[in-house]
Amino acid sequence: MTPARRTTALWQALRLALGTASALGLARFAYGLLVPAMRDDLHWSLAEAGVMSAANGLGYLLGALVTPVVQRRLGTAGAFRWGMVLTALALGATAAGGDHLALLIARAVAGAAGALVFIAGGVIAARIATEISSGLPITVYFAGTGLGIVVSSATIPALGARWQLAWLGLSAAAALATLVSWSAADTCEGKEAKAATAGRAQIRPVWRTALAYLLFAAGYITYITYLSAYLADRHVPVAQVTLTWAVLGLAVVAAPWLWSRPITLWPGDRTLAALLAVLAGGAALALASSALPVILASAAVYGATFMAVPAAVTALIKNGTSPADWTATLAAFTTLFAAGQTAGPWIAGILADHTSADAALAWTAALCALAAAIAATSGRAAPFPGPVTRERERQ
Repeated sequence: MTPARRTTALWQALRLALGTASALGLARFAYGLLVPAMRDDLHWSLAEAGVMSAANGLGYLLGALVTPVVQRRLGTAGAFRWGMVLTALALGATAAGGDHLALLIARAVAGAAGALVFIAGGVIAARIATEISSGLPITVYFAGTGLGIVVSSATIPALGARWQLAWLGLSAAAALATLVSWSAADTCEGKEAKAATAGRAQIRPVWRTALAYLLFAAGYITYITYLSAYLADRHVPVAQVTLTWAVLGLAVVAAPWLWSRPITLWPGDRTLAALLAVLAGGAALALASSALPVILASAAVYGATFMAVPAAVTALIKNGTSPADWTATLAAFTTLFAAGQTAGPWIAGILADHTSADAALAWTAALCALAAAIAATSGRAAPFPGPVTRERERQ
């Protein structure tokens, strides 16, 4: 691998990261910044706000289920590209008005498109990582989420109650991301692409990992969904909310340089358990105080960790299964992930309505701590025993 090719591959991964910036940072997590304005204007309870997040999660679940079929028809690059297009259109549709059903549909479509982008982009990033023998492309790909969060934090709070205008701005940003990332998907076409969509999901050997990932999905999403509502209940100034989200997003961007080496060297459940434990601690920290230094520390820890979890799971899949099984296995894990994040915000919202917004953050801390305990008990510090590992053992 020449230095020039390595540089080209990393540049490709950086442009590919606009996929997670759009599908996750803009289409999913920016909603947390819009909850206070939409809640006031549309007279929502926290549970109703959680239903909107759950609709996005349900769409994500459906998208994960159909992604293998879409990839067989369009190829991995096609699934990524058209998922990006659909994401931008769904964000624009969310600005159409306050009709509850229309909003639910738009959020669901954004979720389904996001699943296409997430899975297809993850497969492409894994192939780039294999080509240059580095886990950095995978962590860079997921870190793109942080860029979407930073863009959201820099624009949405200043718009105040004009949440429709905010959604239009997010749609425009997603459209730009689509254009820039379009050629970055040029990688796994032809025979190799067909092999990547013809495999089987490898779940049984890693059922503990799958369970931990499900709990993580149900837990992590509530922190970022209700963080702004939690701060609004404490009458935190808009400038502090903006700063908090900016720190969170920048921490996500920095995550590859913090976690890529551990994920590459130890792509197993012990690394996953460590990430989940740190994430639980970061969420719990916000409950200690709403003072600016504490909230910023919580956001920094959370941001630097939460997208490293799917990166670690993707690396685990990459190292433990044959390339032909990557898409099917990643789609199966994404389905579990989607199921968790569909139920999580709704349940946490109900708890918060009966208590306070603190319950949503406590939900994140508790579920991520439980997920860490489950991952730690698997005893695997190395890749799980998929086809690749068994082939190595035979050799």
